[in-house]
Amino acid sequence: MSKSVGFIGCGSMAECIMAGALKSGALKADTTYVSNRTESTVERLKKTYGVRNGTPCEVTRACDIIILGVKPYGIADMCQTIKNEVTQEKVIISIAAAISIETIEKNLPASSKVIRVMPNVPALVGYAMTSLSPNASTTKEDVDLVYSLFEAVGKVEVVPESSIHAVIGCSGSSVAYAFLFLEALTDAAVHGGLTRVQAQNMAAQAVVGAAKMMQETGKSPAQLKDMVCSPGGTTIEAVRYLEKGGMRSAVIEAAIECMEKSKKLEKQYN
Repeated sequence: MSKSVGFIGCGSMAECIMAGALKSGALKADTTYVSNRTESTVERLKKTYGVRNGTPCEVTRACDIIILGVKPYGIADMCQTIKNEVTQEKVIISIAAAISIETIEKNLPASSKVIRVMPNVPALVGYAMTSLSPNASTTKEDVDLVYSLFEAVGKVEVVPESSIHAVIGCSGSSVAYAFLFLEALTDAAVHGGLTRVQAQNMAAQAVVGAAKMMQETGKSPAQLKDMVCSPGGTTIEAVRYLEKGGMRSAVIEAAIECMEKSKKLEKQYN
């Protein structure tokens, strides 16, 4: 990418995106800028990735794309801080889960280009699932540019902002659900006699393989599950027990609770 990109607020998610994009070659260190209130974090990022740094205003002035990675409660103030440096050509990206496009627009110059982005942490290894929700001021070229940036660290979908809560429940937070499942499966395998390293490797590869089959075959999870479940076999016995324990219902309700929490936080911060 020939554009310069600045990260204002470099928490875990922002660093995952930056690290993944640098690793893939989508970003170049000499055109990537960081700004963070903790000086030790800035120094670590400079040392680790070879990126440049500056104040929020300096980073905004220098960059074509600005990614706001500050906490939700700090977004409005940060927009006020940098607004005099935001020109019509710059694209402002927010990765804050609870902040609406409208709130960002209110704190930036009129007709600013804003894209609300919801990534997840597998950006660090190039397997993110990211949603983009652009405002009315962005052009197709702007969206394509941001799409290409995030495509370098995984898959991307463009969705209306009204779908953002479903995105958070389905992909933003669901990585943690998967880790919880993998932890339990690993413990079971250790109980069965595998070493923890063996168990972790096997559990992770099984889930990666299942996800890959779903992506590449185009078949539904139900169809793929039926392919694995032989009549009277071990797998259908395990599935029966999971159904008895209400696994599907628990996942559905957990994701819905996640969505509802997202809605509450959005009301709180906007």
